[in-house]
Amino acid sequence: MSDEKRSPSPKYRETFLEKGAETNALAVSENDYRHHFDARNLDKVQRRLKQRHIQMIAIAGTIGTGLFLGSGGALATAGPLGALLAYILVGTTAYSSLCSVGEMSCWAPISGTFPHFAGRWVDPALGFAVGWNYLYGLAITIPSEISAANVLLTFWDSNTKHTAAYIAVIWVVIVTLNIFGTRWFGEGKSLWLLAVLNLTILPAEFCFAIIKLSLITALLISGLVIDLGGGPNHERTGFRYWKHPGALNRAGFVNNINTDRFLAWLNVLVGASFAFQGMEMVAVAASETENPRRNLSKAVRRVFWRILIFYILGIIMVGMLVAYDDESLLHMTGTAAQSPFVIAMNRAGVKGMYIRNMSKSDLTEFTPPLPVFPHIINACIFTSAFSAGNTDLFTSSRVLYGLALRGQAPRFFTWCTKKGLPLPAVIACSCFGLLAFMTVSKGGETVFNWMIGLSTTSGFISWFCINLTLTRFRSGMLAQGIDPKSNTYCNPLQPWLAYWGMFWAFIFTFVNGYSVFFTWNTSSFLTHYINIPIFFGLYFLYKIPKRTKFWKKSEMDFYTGIPTLEETETYTDETEPTTFWGRVANVVF
Repeated sequence: MSDEKRSPSPKYRETFLEKGAETNALAVSENDYRHHFDARNLDKVQRRLKQRHIQMIAIAGTIGTGLFLGSGGALATAGPLGALLAYILVGTTAYSSLCSVGEMSCWAPISGTFPHFAGRWVDPALGFAVGWNYLYGLAITIPSEISAANVLLTFWDSNTKHTAAYIAVIWVVIVTLNIFGTRWFGEGKSLWLLAVLNLTILPAEFCFAIIKLSLITALLISGLVIDLGGGPNHERTGFRYWKHPGALNRAGFVNNINTDRFLAWLNVLVGASFAFQGMEMVAVAASETENPRRNLSKAVRRVFWRILIFYILGIIMVGMLVAYDDESLLHMTGTAAQSPFVIAMNRAGVKGMYIRNMSKSDLTEFTPPLPVFPHIINACIFTSAFSAGNTDLFTSSRVLYGLALRGQAPRFFTWCTKKGLPLPAVIACSCFGLLAFMTVSKGGETVFNWMIGLSTTSGFISWFCINLTLTRFRSGMLAQGIDPKSNTYCNPLQPWLAYWGMFWAFIFTFVNGYSVFFTWNTSSFLTHYINIPIFFGLYFLYKIPKRTKFWKKSEMDFYTGIPTLEETETYTDETEPTTFWGRVANVVF
């Protein structure tokens, strides 16, 4: 690799020469801790993920248990209109963060993703703080997804004595998929599904995403048929439940009905964030993706339509099918029995929609009860939770690897196998999955729930920092005469989209645990807000001893250590579809 390709931009070089820096700008870039951005001599990961893999990772980040199960809780809390407005607002905030990190990743498809970008274009201390904050949030989410998958298994086996064994099996399979490398993560031999799918080579995330798409599509179509009176009872519901019991529910905190409805809506904002957090994960895989600039830009553009079709239409459909005061919505089983789609099919008299905990009076409508569909739905949701844990481990290990490359984590985490797997980082992050065993005991489960609350705040802080970094990225490019449109992905709504995301991420961070101020609980307060001082503690822990400063626009480096377009875009996997269904698949995926 020539020095010319690695050297900073002319304006970047002139800035340091004017300040009396060393005449060798490259040496300054490599040796000064503030400019430790040339990671290409250290970055050993390989570009093995193809377009279909990155598209499936994008889908996996936008469809999960938050939609299949969490939508019912949102409906019960705020009513159909309140849930819809909350999902739209949180969806736009998550989308703004995805667009921001996608634009920066298309410019610099290297390891470290947005924590590195924050250190490169805002302040090195911010990169350190947001990197460890995001790593912590992801690492804690791994055991939560394993626990969610285990709860889904209770639909078939409610014996608590088997909990530890199920958690162990799920953890081992997730770790195995990640340890066998990037290609196995995106596409590999998954023996545990072999008997079900009869496939020799099974695309792991690809298969999970296909299952999610198939399930949500089937549920939306089934819901529309039932709503229009196509169910066994031929009862057309339309928007009946928007009128009675109503479009908005109350929180029960204050007497004023309008204020109380607003507070219920705030509750759903926090809950809806679970459904959308992690959408930015697709950009983390930029350094391991073939043709990253082209494939990432495609993935980011298509996520908007997935949010609109699957989430927004999904929450509308749920509000049309089930009343917010339906008793079944209040039974938080964590299994398919909690799904509002299953509840709607049950109410419509669809045979096979038998729910295990149903009262005897309800069972008289079904002769005989065949619990087929709930089993299918529960199995699909299980793969969703498993996929989320799989993706969280992959993403957290790459964030840790990126921090180590910048000297902000122990150096041994930079070691990779010959096939480009950051094995020490994967092993370290996989250890967090063992925290899922805390749910076996009651006391441990309480501590575990505290940590989950902390990870939610971590996600909001990450969204804020992503959008803040984009605004600095854009202003620095313009100051140095670089046209943002020269990037392979340039959202025309930027930087205003980033300002929108910053504003609401800030609001979400502080309303996350607002209910504690109505009924005070010290542990709940700490769970929701202690991550804020932790973040600032990380920031100053790095800033004070290193004496870092905010980058001036003229000093920002947009070239060092960043591969050129010619180096990354080979277009070897570009194949234009010729059939109708091939073109449809090309649009969807």
